Amino acid sequence: MTLINVLEVIGTIAFAISGALIGTEKELDLFGVIFLAITTSVGGGIFRDVIIGNTPPVAFVKPIYCLISMGAGVAVFIFYKRIITLKNVILITDAVGLGVFTAIGSSTAFIHDFNKPFIVISMGLITGVGGGILRDVFVKDIPFVFRKEIYAIASILGALILYFSYNHVPHVAALYICFAVTFIIRVLAIILNLNLPVFRMSTEENKENLPIK
Repeated sequence: MTLINVLEVIGTIAFAISGALIGTEKELDLFGVIFLAITTSVGGGIFRDVIIGNTPPVAFVKPIYCLISMGAGVAVFIFYKRIITLKNVILITDAVGLGVFTAIGSSTAFIHDFNKPFIVISMGLITGVGGGILRDVFVKDIPFVFRKEIYAIASILGALILYFSYNHVPHVAALYICFAVTFIIRVLAIILNLNLPVFRMSTEENKENLPIK
């Protein structure tokens, strides 16, 4: 097992835990918690595979990642109060997941002979953040990646680096470079509390936009 495979497992667990935590906080039953765990960890990869015609998706051909996600979901359901205290650890491992899935998603486009920049970057982004978007939509929340955090931007920049380096360095090296760039940007955003600007309406504008009763 290579380092990228180890990181992929760590990322899968981290994404699954984030989905299971949301499900537990929303008071879903055990099936709901497990479903959100699986959706968050493999949902982006499924989207990617369907878009590029790699069917059936890898998540179904190699169900090990779904099984890992199920285990993480059950663990969160049982040990929620203990796991929630590890918030900082979860944030860092989630950054690992974002980095490794962005790298895998971008490289998958190349592997299937889609080498145009937009599709390479899009596949990296979808793989990295797609599962989280699905998770939030299922529980009727505004997706996390749309709420000011430097998250999707880290994925885009990492995928961009992979695109430019893929044919100039060994492919494995391109994967690690993409992972490192995405991971570092995300961690710096967490440490420095960096956010994208958010448009905020004034009190008067809010009042004007209230529905007429």
